Amino acid sequence: MVRDDRERSATLVSRRQALALLAAFAIPGRALAAAPTRIAAIDWAMLETLVALGVTPVAATELVQFRKDAVEPALDPSVADLGLRGSPNLELLRLLRPDLILISPFYTRFEASFRAIAPVLSLPFYNRGEPPYQKAVDAVSALAKELDLAERGRVVVEQQAALLEQTRLSLQRFASRPTYLVNIGDARHVRVFGADSMFGDVLSRLGLPNAWTDRSRYTFAAPVPIENLAAEPQARIVIISDIPVEARSGLKNSMIWQSLPPVRAGRVLMLGNINPYGGILAAARFARLFKAALQSSGESP
Repeated sequence: MVRDDRERSATLVSRRQALALLAAFAIPGRALAAAPTRIAAIDWAMLETLVALGVTPVAATELVQFRKDAVEPALDPSVADLGLRGSPNLELLRLLRPDLILISPFYTRFEASFRAIAPVLSLPFYNRGEPPYQKAVDAVSALAKELDLAERGRVVVEQQAALLEQTRLSLQRFASRPTYLVNIGDARHVRVFGADSMFGDVLSRLGLPNAWTDRSRYTFAAPVPIENLAAEPQARIVIISDIPVEARSGLKNSMIWQSLPPVRAGRVLMLGNINPYGGILAAARFARLFKAALQSSGESP
């Protein structure tokens, strides 16, 4: 009897040791855990990346503004709104019980608070002076791996590459003229997008030169005086996103704006709203809208 008890005890110990070893090996990674399914996206570029993979988040930030400023992708009405990107509602986030929270390095100050709720994945898109497009592509692959959607990620990346290549080929005849890419701030100032912006990076990948050779200036107020757009008289001007209401009549009556060579020559294109801090879906939307506007402009190459 004593011997049987010892054998049963030894067997029980060995089973416990085996389970402990399995647990120890499982801790560093997620190999034995299910892929996340309840995902909250704080950063808009990460939100785009998630939806590009066919996954609907349980929550995201500033949804009313996102639907206005980004337009694409369309978001399901079931997605909960966590409020402002700069001060997300942590109480609501906790109640939604996400198993993954998506951020970028912009949200470093909140990261500890997020990690107290769920695991966090932070990926970079925009670094000062660096082209962001490849980072957006890499984010698709990284997030797809995290969600066990590697094949879907591969398809998304391939489709994106095909779209840019097809667009590049269709716009070759326009490649000799430089392009200014701007948001209108007011009747006197614009925000100009350089090679370190998503729009400028995509423009370069489409084979068209950027008339703005300085860095982008991502500030709240558009910082560049409109007269600076006279530096390249042969350029075209592409206005991205809606012109503020208060600036419309001002531009119409502005002698500075009306005297710009591209404006006098009718080389001004208007694109719909696009998220300037977006991921590959913002890049794709820019490529499509830019192509359509340029091909219908009647501009002589």
